[in-house]
Amino acid sequence: QVQLVESGGGLVQAGGSLRLSCAASGRTFSSYSMGWFRQAPGKEREFVAVSDNGGSITTYADSVKGRFTISRDNAKITVYLQMNSLKPEDTAVYYCAGRTHYSASNSPTSFRYWGQGTQVTVSS
Repeated sequence: QVQLVESGGGLVQAGGSLRLSCAASGRTFSSYSMGWFRQAPGKEREFVAVSDNGGSITTYADSVKGRFTISRDNAKITVYLQMNSLKPEDTAVYYCAGRTHYSASNSPTSFRYWGQGTQVTVSS
């Protein structure tokens, strides 16, 4: 069983930066593929970024490519999402997610473990 707790959300002006953290419990974290998703009011949960267990293979949604970076520190059992050049359309609740294997699928249904989410609000 893996528990995930996100932090680092908040209010930021357009063009600013935030770094989200996702602290995990469980000794098998280093073998898990970890991802970030977001959900804006009235919209479906959407994929943002994913990393393989070692952090060497990463994939990003086109909407965040070049602005967001996913990374992980397996020693600290934490995954991060560095968000730069934030836009108002990035406003959403951001969720950390984990799965036991890396997959070409970035569907939320391919992830087994979820955090409670952290709010990110970008003002114009």
